[in-house]
Amino acid sequence: MNQSPDPDIQLPLRMQRSAVFGIAGCSGSGKTTLARELATHFNATLFPLDFYYCDLAHLTLDERKQVNYDHPDSVENELLTRHVSELAQGHSIDRPIYDFAAHTRVLGQTEHITPGAVVIVEGIFALHYPELRALYDFSIYVDCPEELCFTRRLARDVAERGRSPESVKIQYEATAKPGARMFVMPSRKHASLTVDATGSLDWSVEQVLQQLQTNGLLAVLRP
Repeated sequence: MNQSPDPDIQLPLRMQRSAVFGIAGCSGSGKTTLARELATHFNATLFPLDFYYCDLAHLTLDERKQVNYDHPDSVENELLTRHVSELAQGHSIDRPIYDFAAHTRVLGQTEHITPGAVVIVEGIFALHYPELRALYDFSIYVDCPEELCFTRRLARDVAERGRSPESVKIQYEATAKPGARMFVMPSRKHASLTVDATGSLDWSVEQVLQQLQTNGLLAVLRP
């Protein structure tokens, strides 16, 4: 469902289904931090797109390492959109588990996800796919300078995803930065609200709450 500023349309619908928020921004922009803060505020279901990278188990590890994961085609968009749609309708789903070090899904394992009153979809391509955007009631783009994005991505990928600093730097220059400029940054135009990642997290949250109130959503979403 597309976002509408008319509270007379939105309020009855909020009683019938989960509200869906989309949060996008370049890798390392701080979108995940904002998504987690909002998920805590609304007791929401947090739904990262990263789990939906295509299953490449049919490729060797060396071949998987050559795949461009900063291109929208690297995500299994049909499954992603179907799962978000099911959550929005109040249905539970079994989400795939992704192994970032091996660049593939964990065979035979899923995570059972039950939707809350709010489902927060976050990822670099959260505002790229039209079919996914059509499910959002509200969307946010987190704007951040490229230099800061790279510093954050470097720290995260080394600490959490088993990557070496050299491999992160090579991937950033080869695919992440070009992909961000080609696919992620242009998706900003689809956001209900853009927040500045160089400001405080509290101020970003406040801006979101203010915009939700303006759009007539806040009253029915308060925890």
